[in-house]
Amino acid sequence: MSGNNINRTVRKLLLTAVCMFAFGYALVPLYRVYCDLTGRGSARVAEADAGMGDVDANRLVTVVLDTNTRDIPWTFKAERHKTKVRPGELSEAVFVVENRSGRTVTGRAIPSVSPAQAGVYISKMDCFCFNEQVLAPGETREMPVRFMVDTDLPERFSSLTLSYTFFDVGDKTAADAQTGQKANS
Repeated sequence: MSGNNINRTVRKLLLTAVCMFAFGYALVPLYRVYCDLTGRGSARVAEADAGMGDVDANRLVTVVLDTNTRDIPWTFKAERHKTKVRPGELSEAVFVVENRSGRTVTGRAIPSVSPAQAGVYISKMDCFCFNEQVLAPGETREMPVRFMVDTDLPERFSSLTLSYTFFDVGDKTAADAQTGQKANS
């Protein structure tokens, strides 16, 4: 290989490294724009607070709160097993998690809604499931979820189940854990 080819290859590699760094640096602002455009993530809190005037005062929906753990040494439960909410009203449920092990454990909660067809009518504005949770040995933590049931929820749905399953994500990702859950189902 000639010196000219080596210099050209080095320049291309440096340019690639600079582009990768710039892309990584731009991800946070790009994600914020994505949240604003799609209504996902933390941008939904302001959106939900703005839409609070559309509460269906004549209807109550029962939300059952289900908790599960999978391959993680934690105790995980909802403060209340079920709650009644008005569609369009911002609601909060509190969950309690305790690390029963003698080591720091990182977990990730995978949410699901049942019946599945009703899932599009629940919006979570703030949820521990948005991030991995790190608990020190013996640590207990309260974790709230702020959510809203849409006023467009069909009348046939008078009860919904909001379920969370915590996985240990030590050396694997939450996506791997979810894939494993589907494979074992």
